[in-house]
Amino acid sequence: MTPLRTTAFALPERLAAKAAPELIAADERHFAAIAASLDDQIAELTARLDEQRIARGGGGQAALERDLEIHRLTARLRLLRRFGLDLCLGRMVAAPATDTEGGANGGGIVYIGRLGLSDGDGEPLLIDWRAPAAAPFFGATHADPMGIVSRRRYRWTRGRITDYWDESFTAGAVAGGLALDDQSAFIASLGSNRSPRMRDVLGTIQSDQDAIIRASSRGALVVDGGPGTGKTVVALHRAAYLLYSDRRLDARRGGVLFVGPSHAYMAYVDDVLPSLGEEGVQMATLRDLVDEGAEARPELDPAVARLKASSELVHAVERAVAAYETPPRDELLVETASGELRLTPADWAEAFESPEPGTPHNDARGEVWETLLAILIDQHDDHDDVPPALLRRALEQHDELVGVFNRAWPLLDPAGVVADLWSVPAYLRRCAPGLAPEHVASLQRTDARAWTTADLPMLDAARRRIGDPEATRRRRRQRLVAAAEQEQRERVREELVAADDSEMAIMSMLGGQDFRNTLADEITAPRTDPELLAGPFAHVIVDEAQELSDAEWTMLLARCPSRSFTIVGDRAQARHGFAESWQERLARIGLANTRIATLGINYRTPEEVMAVAEPVIRAALPDANVPTSIRSSGVPVRRGARAALPAILDAWLTEHAEGTACVIGDPGFAGTVRVRSLTPELSKGLEFDLVVLVDPERFGEGEGEGEGDDTGGADGVQGAVDRYVAMTRATRELVILTSD
Repeated sequence: MTPLRTTAFALPERLAAKAAPELIAADERHFAAIAASLDDQIAELTARLDEQRIARGGGGQAALERDLEIHRLTARLRLLRRFGLDLCLGRMVAAPATDTEGGANGGGIVYIGRLGLSDGDGEPLLIDWRAPAAAPFFGATHADPMGIVSRRRYRWTRGRITDYWDESFTAGAVAGGLALDDQSAFIASLGSNRSPRMRDVLGTIQSDQDAIIRASSRGALVVDGGPGTGKTVVALHRAAYLLYSDRRLDARRGGVLFVGPSHAYMAYVDDVLPSLGEEGVQMATLRDLVDEGAEARPELDPAVARLKASSELVHAVERAVAAYETPPRDELLVETASGELRLTPADWAEAFESPEPGTPHNDARGEVWETLLAILIDQHDDHDDVPPALLRRALEQHDELVGVFNRAWPLLDPAGVVADLWSVPAYLRRCAPGLAPEHVASLQRTDARAWTTADLPMLDAARRRIGDPEATRRRRRQRLVAAAEQEQRERVREELVAADDSEMAIMSMLGGQDFRNTLADEITAPRTDPELLAGPFAHVIVDEAQELSDAEWTMLLARCPSRSFTIVGDRAQARHGFAESWQERLARIGLANTRIATLGINYRTPEEVMAVAEPVIRAALPDANVPTSIRSSGVPVRRGARAALPAILDAWLTEHAEGTACVIGDPGFAGTVRVRSLTPELSKGLEFDLVVLVDPERFGEGEGEGEGDDTGGADGVQGAVDRYVAMTRATRELVILTSD
């Protein structure tokens, strides 16, 4: 139940003027109506959910529809119970429209919410933020008011309004009923204390961000922006918006996959989509897409990492599997009790070509075998006394036939195929003929299954091309069990029919074909769900996309045949350099005609920090897209000795009861609940009130030192990018410590 209050406002004393009745009375009346509607809807949804849960499940499409409805009701209930009145983000006052005869009509106050809400008479109380009617709330500017005269944004704290900001779009007018703030008051609100999770920012979406959120899902859209421009905010809100507005992307058609750079990042943002009312987006890192990703180590050899970053080795997997699909060139005589049968090279070729293109190797194996058996059985004399079923059984147990087939089209282990590439030089040379001999040698390793993150694209390609060997074995076991069960049921059915002496011969119905088909459907129904992250997905959103190699892109392209992507990144934050344009980069991996949207305003990082960070990245990348900061923290960047770290953190924790800090670059520092300890790479995408860099001039040391590498090391692009990324995590204060 929504708690009853005399007021939704809890403005602090310093904002007492904003509590004047003429400013908030209309809001109070509207919030009372929202509270009543929430109570009614929660009660109604709870009753409907109870009815669905006790309803008979049925089967097939009916069961699916019931499950989807339960999921939808549960998600909406969770959102209503979680937010209460703070479902409301703000309000806008629409300008009266002028009709064709010059008269005024329409206008009035419109309240915007996380979801749509109506009263008992169907009158709207909240407009869903994703609806077209809500677009002016986010997109209106003084240059283009989009038909509204004012806008109010609320700040909610524990279910109460602790501040709000009004903007007037009427030139030269101070509208009644508004508490007008200058823009700096709203911008200052963006620098509030950080928490271990991304805070709620829906109410602060800006017009440049909103235009990208609402852009079409067709094709590939690149969102290019520097630190603090809200790229991640845009990416997450775009996922929620597209699922609401584009029916081509719903779960029945594949849904949306969101790919982030690290698990630290995913933990930071994992509450955003549920707070927007969307729980159907699959979220993952690249590691999560492959079973072996959980245990994979970083690739420590830069030269090997560069070789595996190319898509050439991914293509080598296809050639590696094709080597196990070569039909025998010799004729095979198959001796049976009823005579001699033969398989010619043409018969083998016909069988090997029988699977549909794209069928995984292990799945296709069964189709090839069935075709071979059909070819042999067709040679059988129809007048022979041996029934085809007995001949088939004899062929399935024919040692020579089975042995030749197993060698010609063996059951493969995807990981084993990739491991062979790293342990059998001749095999790798055959599958990757473009590799130089020294590169073949460098890719060999003693423990071929000691997986690294650079192996993941090859492992993913192998699993897609080959299929799950365990699934193939399970299906074979299920077929054998199903056959045994079917035989047993047939025997029981025959006994029941034979024993039935009733007048209506009820048991005779058990002989009907419909009953037999029902038994077969129950036995052969799938018993395991497909992997959630295998796709295909209708749309894929990739954050920190500047870090992806060509090989890693193949993992995502395979999961999105429609090529509908949102690609979020910053070329200046690419640790291994990004000399191309986005269009050139993406065209090379197969995404042509991409659109580019640029974010250039830094809402997060204070001017004081950016003044220090900008020269760092400009020295390495003169054309970097460095955004313009529009707020100041008033705190200058401090420098000091590494020994001062404990005192700095103690002083900050004493002075700040809330907020989070991060120490970057000190592996010996043990993090706490409020003070994280991260590497520069793992800090990407996160933000903290205080950031302390330890020996930043050493960032990048020991990395990128391979032959011919000019991007790594402390003095190269990688070191500069790491320093730039680490510095721009700060939303208030940056401290730089050195050991010298």
